[in-house]
Amino acid sequence: MLPTKVISELPKVLLHDHVDGGLRPQTIIEIAKQINLELPTYEPEFLQETIFASCNEGSLEKYLKNFDYTIAVMQSYENLVRVSRECVIDLALDGVVYAEVRGAPELFTQGGLSISQVIEATLQGISEGISEAKLLNRSIETNFIACAMRHTNRSLEVAETILKFRNKGVVGFDIAGAELGFPASNHRAAFDLLHDQGFPYTIHAGEAAPFESMRDAISNCRAKRIGHGVRLIDEIDLSGDTPKLSDDAKIIRDLQIHLEMAPTSNLQTGAAADYESHPAAVLHDLGFNIALNTDNRLMSNTNLSREYELMGNIHNWSIEDLMEMNTKAKAAAFKVVS
Repeated sequence: MLPTKVISELPKVLLHDHVDGGLRPQTIIEIAKQINLELPTYEPEFLQETIFASCNEGSLEKYLKNFDYTIAVMQSYENLVRVSRECVIDLALDGVVYAEVRGAPELFTQGGLSISQVIEATLQGISEGISEAKLLNRSIETNFIACAMRHTNRSLEVAETILKFRNKGVVGFDIAGAELGFPASNHRAAFDLLHDQGFPYTIHAGEAAPFESMRDAISNCRAKRIGHGVRLIDEIDLSGDTPKLSDDAKIIRDLQIHLEMAPTSNLQTGAAADYESHPAAVLHDLGFNIALNTDNRLMSNTNLSREYELMGNIHNWSIEDLMEMNTKAKAAAFKVVS
């Protein structure tokens, strides 16, 4: 068994964590009361349990429905600052030393904020969180990945906006939301712009859609990082004594395209059946470039230490295995990690 204390104290790198999926239950409750938002319960512990339970229905679409609460309480500048600040502090307390947190600015414009103002508020909160973490004797570097929603048509607008925040805390771009029926290539203009500008991006793919979604993201949009990517397992024949990789799988391994995997989230959305059969184990053994992530800490009632501990103990990973994944995450970061 991996010692909990050792994992907790291990300096960790986190590349896939949604700000709007990691709110403190108490924060949701406090803001909900201020804006007269009805919640299923106003007890923090019960709210966490209620959200976690409702996320366990085996569907990405049903899972995403739970963001209604978090998005609703993030519609003002001050609330965005607060949520982003608390996100950074909570990650630091879990031993994360470098994080790339993400969010879709267009989701937080219902109260009149512009996409630029949403980004500014988020970056302010991140900066405050880093400073407050220092007061707790925790050191963390945190940057922001701005997402566009794949079912809307604002990706080019978001891409153009974030270029103005280059070297100011925004280090990457992503598309998120319902995957099936909304291929990455629908947003080719945004990806082409960023590629031409040398601005990094990752793409959610192979989570709630077949492997073709990953192929599209990599071949048509030139992604070098993939969010989740669990459907890669469908390109590996495990029926014999020796695993047989398809040509696509070989390319992903040879190019060392980084896969941002989030086991608990994948179980909740039905992308994986259980921790024992989660593709991360096979992919790690076969030399693919993977690391573990949280995705949405509130929805999954998790943190990065818990993800490492759960998967590590089930698959008999050593601390060296965890450090190897952590090193791969560090190398895949959109900013050089010291």
